[in-house]
Amino acid sequence: MAITEFLAVSDITSAISACKAEDSFSAKMFFNTVGLTKKSPREIEKVFKILDQDKSGYIEQDELQLFLQNFREGARPLTAAETRAFLLEGDSDGDGKIGWEGWSNLLQSL
Repeated sequence: MAITEFLAVSDITSAISACKAEDSFSAKMFFNTVGLTKKSPREIEKVFKILDQDKSGYIEQDELQLFLQNFREGARPLTAAETRAFLLEGDSDGDGKIGWEGWSNLLQSL
């Protein structure tokens, strides 16, 4: 399953371009630009499962750091500061990772 089954390549290109510079990533801007905020809960869950590369049921810090690369091969990794900020936005229970509930809540809050 590929992200492009749910999101338009042109939207992904725009979102990646908007955060090309280090420390310019904003989850809110990115999710809005790629159109993820307009997707059904089922599609949002499928994207979550793609991002959960080790299939642990959570998106952990190392997976978040490589977040952009799930959308486009060769995209830059998130900086440590961007990764921490992203994790804080989605970690609903303070366990240091983003589960389905935190992911869903993050997208609903945008």
